[in-house]
Amino acid sequence: MEKLDPIFSPKSVAVVGASTTPGKVGHDIFANILRGGYTGTLYPVNPQAKSILCVRAYASVTEIPDDIDLGMIILPPEIAHQAVRDCIRKGVKGIVIVSAGFKEVGGHGAQVEAEIAKTCRDAGIPLVGPNCLGVINPHPDVRLNASFSTHLPEYGNISFISQSGALCTAVLDFALERGYGFSKFISIGNKADVDEYDLLEYYHKDPETDVMMIYMEELRLRPGFVDAVKHITSGHRPTPILVIKSGKTASGARAASSHTGSMAGSEAVYNAIFDETGIIRADTVDNLFNYAGAFSAQRIPAGNRIAIITNAGGPGIIATDMTEMSGLELARFSEQTDTLLRKCLPPTANFNNPVDVIGDASSDRYEDALSAVIEDEGVDGVLMILTPQSMTDAIGTAKAIVNIYQNTKKPIICCFMGIVDVSAGVKFLQKNRVPVYVFPENAAQSLGKLYEATRWLNRSIMPQYELDFDRKRAREIVDACKASGKKVLGEHDGSELLGCYGFQSPPFAVANSEGAAERIAEEIGYPVVMKIISPDILHKMDAKGVVVGLKNRESVEYAYKQIIDNAKQYNPEADITGVLVEKMLSNGQEVILGVNKHPGFGHLLMFGLGGIYVELFKNVTFRLAPIGRNNARRMIRSIKGYEILNGYRGKPKADIEQLEKLIVGLSNLVTDCPEIKEMDINPLIVHEKGNGATVADIIITLEFDAQPTSPSSENSE
Repeated sequence: MEKLDPIFSPKSVAVVGASTTPGKVGHDIFANILRGGYTGTLYPVNPQAKSILCVRAYASVTEIPDDIDLGMIILPPEIAHQAVRDCIRKGVKGIVIVSAGFKEVGGHGAQVEAEIAKTCRDAGIPLVGPNCLGVINPHPDVRLNASFSTHLPEYGNISFISQSGALCTAVLDFALERGYGFSKFISIGNKADVDEYDLLEYYHKDPETDVMMIYMEELRLRPGFVDAVKHITSGHRPTPILVIKSGKTASGARAASSHTGSMAGSEAVYNAIFDETGIIRADTVDNLFNYAGAFSAQRIPAGNRIAIITNAGGPGIIATDMTEMSGLELARFSEQTDTLLRKCLPPTANFNNPVDVIGDASSDRYEDALSAVIEDEGVDGVLMILTPQSMTDAIGTAKAIVNIYQNTKKPIICCFMGIVDVSAGVKFLQKNRVPVYVFPENAAQSLGKLYEATRWLNRSIMPQYELDFDRKRAREIVDACKASGKKVLGEHDGSELLGCYGFQSPPFAVANSEGAAERIAEEIGYPVVMKIISPDILHKMDAKGVVVGLKNRESVEYAYKQIIDNAKQYNPEADITGVLVEKMLSNGQEVILGVNKHPGFGHLLMFGLGGIYVELFKNVTFRLAPIGRNNARRMIRSIKGYEILNGYRGKPKADIEQLEKLIVGLSNLVTDCPEIKEMDINPLIVHEKGNGATVADIIITLEFDAQPTSPSSENSE
């Protein structure tokens, strides 16, 4: 038996706190279980009642003469803990606490919740909640509706997880109207024990679940979470996970000492987790269900070449636009397909993609057109659009589509526009598990998400780099900083730390006078760059503390004075420790590498185009450390400016392989040295292929009093 079987498929349920008063939670949940046709045995527990809805009541769960699988507790915190102890003494195998007043209100409620969670963990009993809607399993062998929802949803192949109980009832109504069925449905509330990690693993083992949906407010990231979810989405029996995350537009940018810190808000963390695990994100509940409908058919395209068949030009144009915006492209038909279309369609039809079968199209014409394009080897999927005309046979067209659908493995996504005139056809398609939508843009977006899953499943996985790092010396450097209380490292004192992990810096030295600056420049060789050094001036450009391209003694002398004067004007209280004189780098592409540490998640790595453009365009991507070669590779290739690195318009290709190695090195650095709070390597100059990369500027911020964070994964790609 799986740990959560008593929660989802109990043979007996005790409702502790069942009420005789309609409208109270304890009454309505008991009534919903009873009226939903639950196939097990139901026991109300209420010391003040003889019976509830004609079912004998018991004063305590311990007085029930039979075994109990699931205890539903609907009691305030003050007495809930005793009810939990009673359940454990009775031998109850799973507990759901529906009632509120616990961690979400803080204080004593939070303390009671922690005590209950410990009691359940010590007893080895799974606990769902508190402060949750409950649990639903509409399987015909179970029919459990232990929730606030009045109606038991249809049975299907989608399993749902929600942190919001209030949202659940709306979702269930929405699903009923759209014709979606569920395998499992649960609200997890405060997540005192059972959380998304437990449920995702349970759903993945469930043969009745083909798609998982999550409404997420915040994620508790356990060690190994990333690798575990990656196995769910792409390992044995890959199962898609669709997420809607609330708070997407909430500002995560706080006062930070780095460019990375200003952009690496909480949304960047979640997007990194989703990108690393293959989780597909939806922006709205409507989109969440649109995508679920497409995935529930269990067909993903082999590629992104799509054929569109429509009986109206306007919707076809909309679908074409949205298709291309969704990462798809219009398929080019073979000569054989073109010949077949010309035989079965009238001369006024459009035989190119999108195929317009004309407004008076019969079901036979739709069927002939679909038969022709679905067999084309250059077509990976089909989007069918029907707009109701006076002569339109919606049900006949739906039957024709289903006939072909059942004899092909390619996805067919339908759009039957309208409500009343096409309702019979829509219901027939839903009954036969053919995805169908009201608007063409929804259908095209959903098809695009199917292709996103294709790319994830077929992603390139290359062998990891074998890299040597000087971990011992890096540890010594960080420990020395801790001993001296030094929390900010710049280029002059951070280069050695980065050098332990493969980063190269140009020759430099620190000058404390004009004469020293001139001597250093002569030794290094012109041209040189000069930069202010001060723990109180982190962004040197803002203070006009950087001068580049200095080619002689006179320019170095003048630059030294200028930099010192500018720094004093920028911050009269700044502690100026000198001026860095550095060999000017040869040409290359500027990129930024960054790190920001998030409590509970660990280190977030950032990559993007560097220099002044990083905050102007914010074209950056994130991953959670640790990562390996493959995630580093995907980070680089996912930014819009990747083509600039890859030889755009005849420019020399950058040393992308070395850049990948440096990102892997950065991941190892922050994993080995968790004291690193923030870091900017901006810019990192990436030279031509084979010539490596050089650090041009660094800011590293350390913290020594923070709690250690567990890595999100152990063997990440």
